[in-house]
Amino acid sequence: MEEIHLNVPLLRRRVPNLTVAARAVGLRSATVSDLTTGKIPLGKATVRTLVALADLAGCTLDELVIRGGAVEMIETGIRVLDTFAPMVRGGTVGLVARQGSGQTVVLQELVRRFRQKGFATMAWLNGEAHPLMKEVAGETEASACRMSELQALIEAQLAQRDVLVAADRSVVLTGELETLRERVAQAGLHRVSFALVDVSGDSPDEDAPFGPLDTLWRFDVELAARRIFPAVDPVLSTSTLLEGAQLDPAHLLVQQRARKLFRRYQELKALARAVGEEKIPAAEVRTYYRGQRLEMFMSQHLYVAEPYTKQPGQWISLAEALDDIRRILDGAADEIALEDLRSVGRLPDTRFAGRD
Repeated sequence: MEEIHLNVPLLRRRVPNLTVAARAVGLRSATVSDLTTGKIPLGKATVRTLVALADLAGCTLDELVIRGGAVEMIETGIRVLDTFAPMVRGGTVGLVARQGSGQTVVLQELVRRFRQKGFATMAWLNGEAHPLMKEVAGETEASACRMSELQALIEAQLAQRDVLVAADRSVVLTGELETLRERVAQAGLHRVSFALVDVSGDSPDEDAPFGPLDTLWRFDVELAARRIFPAVDPVLSTSTLLEGAQLDPAHLLVQQRARKLFRRYQELKALARAVGEEKIPAAEVRTYYRGQRLEMFMSQHLYVAEPYTKQPGQWISLAEALDDIRRILDGAADEIALEDLRSVGRLPDTRFAGRD
């Protein structure tokens, strides 16, 4: 039997306050919420519910229902991204950051990695392109200034491979991104992923800097100042794949354990700054130092930075990342010096340390 899934990204883009809007047309908010998070299979939804949702979104039932495989994760090989805020295939990811946080470097890196994976990579240089966006475009296979040109490039590639489009947030503010996404959806082209960056650095001050997103990577200025790159906040970054049952349970378990540790570590870090590490409660000392090590372990060498770091870029598979993070959570790095975890590829095996 063919699998069917609700086009949740389309619903969220068209109807930002979905549960409120659904209630206004006589649908149960809990039912709509369960459908969008995957708790209720789409096959159990009534025709009336689907028609009402399509009417709210102003789309056809064919646009609302995705036939075939479920929403998928695209593995980037960057452990902090894949673990805490996985990228959605065919979705939109926003890199939310202050200036100087390394967001355009991560976007360049993403483009390079996706080219290695066989994606068609494109830059949307809308209007007077910022120099940083021109650097990103230097990593792509093609670039376009006009939406019609970009659409033609996308349509020419999709028969063979997935597409990644890198763009500045200006295409959101002009409304052109939404227009292009609608055209792509109407053409049945569900394998176009967009990565948006704000080169101005103003986006962190806004509630929805890029509009509805499937994945949000929020950068941390403090991490960047301490040269922990990619400087992505593992607590505030998120993905729609974390909702419902769209990720492997083992992935979710490690991600939830690690995020819980990071939350408590951040609280203890604030305490340590205010009164000194010696004032941390004895029962919390292990949590503090374990969180410190996990934070450092999230750093990783990037391919595009090789000329500057003189270190080879690292591809860390999701399985490797989850295994090492789980080991750190279980104490495997407690005796490893903090700096020895900076940008290390795999966690050193300490099981036989000190033995003859």
